[in-house]
Amino acid sequence: MTTIDSINNWFIQNFGAITIEQVKSWFVYNEDEKLLFNTGLFLGLFLVFYFVYGFLRKTFYLRLTYVILFSLFFYYKSSGIYFLLLLLSSVVDYGLSQIIYRESRDSVKKFYLVISVILNLALLGYFKYMNFLIVTYNDMFHGNFALHNVFLPVGISFYTFQSMSYIIEIYREEIKPTKNYIEYLFFVSFFPQLVAGPIVRAKDFLPQIYQKLNLTKQDVNNALFLIIGGLIKKTVISNYISVNFVDRVFDTPMSYTSFENLMASYGYAIQIYCDFSGYSDMAIGIALLLGFKLPVNFRTPYKSTSITDFWRRWHISLSTWLKDFLYISIGGNREGSFAGYLFPSLFFFGLLLWGMSCYTESIIPLIIAGVSILIFALSFLLSSKIKQTLVTNFNLFTTMLLGGLWHGAGAQFIVWGALHGLALAVHKIFMEFFPSKKDKSPNFLWRFFSILITFHFVVFCWIFFRARDFETALQVINNIGQLTFEPELWKTIVLGYKNVFGLMLFGYVWHFLPESFTNGMKSVFDKTPLLVKAIILGFVYWIVYATAVAGSQPFIYFQF
Repeated sequence: MTTIDSINNWFIQNFGAITIEQVKSWFVYNEDEKLLFNTGLFLGLFLVFYFVYGFLRKTFYLRLTYVILFSLFFYYKSSGIYFLLLLLSSVVDYGLSQIIYRESRDSVKKFYLVISVILNLALLGYFKYMNFLIVTYNDMFHGNFALHNVFLPVGISFYTFQSMSYIIEIYREEIKPTKNYIEYLFFVSFFPQLVAGPIVRAKDFLPQIYQKLNLTKQDVNNALFLIIGGLIKKTVISNYISVNFVDRVFDTPMSYTSFENLMASYGYAIQIYCDFSGYSDMAIGIALLLGFKLPVNFRTPYKSTSITDFWRRWHISLSTWLKDFLYISIGGNREGSFAGYLFPSLFFFGLLLWGMSCYTESIIPLIIAGVSILIFALSFLLSSKIKQTLVTNFNLFTTMLLGGLWHGAGAQFIVWGALHGLALAVHKIFMEFFPSKKDKSPNFLWRFFSILITFHFVVFCWIFFRARDFETALQVINNIGQLTFEPELWKTIVLGYKNVFGLMLFGYVWHFLPESFTNGMKSVFDKTPLLVKAIILGFVYWIVYATAVAGSQPFIYFQF
């Protein structure tokens, strides 16, 4: 018969004795031990939190306040004292939004909107881009400004964009402001999506706050299915591939063979997908358990038949935000603007300078610069509607450039955004010459090669995204370019990394499974008893604990 002592002994044997110091560490910020969804600490804290939440489900402001306090604690455990930055930002934006809503004069409303945007971007710019600007200035003008010791608060880009969307939607009169600050802070600080999205739009989320909390059995089924799938993606696949292969190759690509560089590129493609979509799945699932529906953020993006299709499937909340608040704001496909022409012009000018500076060593960079400019020019010069296509492509390119810069302060992120912007422009002119027939789906071969080409272009772009700097990305690409057919060497490498490659294969197979198969798995899961589902979830968390390597790995998008 199992006794309390035997259970206690088993717990101590597997997890160790709990001390006062350990209990304190659960509630005190530690830079090396952030509160992540895929940790046992989060599971324990969330279960306690959720138990109390159940008793507050019929209240309103008490429930909102309770979630806000837990959200602030969650952010404190991720960024320490910088949770106060979130509070400061929310107070300023809430106050300005109230002024804009009550103001009747358009010029005054626009003035306060500009103040809000400047303050938000200045805050984001200091913490995320200050050192990048200093390094750029020092390199260009031989300056000697010292770098700042700046801590990057986790997820600052996400909650800044979310806060900006709220005030812009009020300015556009698409929504009315919240009734008070508590409701607004609940929207901005909602912990499931606070640090890495999905980026929630005010007009989609705020109405849910005022609805009666209604958690159905199907919601619980959907939530648990998403959380379990997200945990497996993040911890079993992404973490293992990252620590045991991808990170090693990208840290020192010259120490590895061409084949290993190639496989690391494929590995990173599935790693970042499993990492980010896994986080999004868990965020959506946890929000569902609280009675809130967050937008889908990924729709099997590597099944995309074009780069345009890819951006309808990848990080959907960000691409939608960029379209609605950046692309449309600078003119969209209607008109040009100073900003719309400025950023692509600066990029191509910089690309040309880079090519010229490398001319004495190699002519290839100059050829790349010239070909890139030519391709972009042809993307609108060959169009039957040159003026409109020119405007569209410049605005689209600006959006992707700034989208790249949003992800990180470095030349490699700018190049990543530029490549996607150029590809979108090329695809638009391609579709003008070879329009798809709406009443006829493409044949299998056409679809297969479209997916294959799109996937490999995306993987190529991921090299810049993953590399620590532009030079490292070029090293990886150069190594892959020297690939030769050596089956015996490849076999040796595959056997040496059999666990890594096995998980990569598992991740890709899972991703490319037909939707009908996934729905079938979901149907079987829905029919299992709740107790069995809870056991499965607990088992997955045990796997997370048992297979943890080098501690819990932070989500990739935490750095953004």
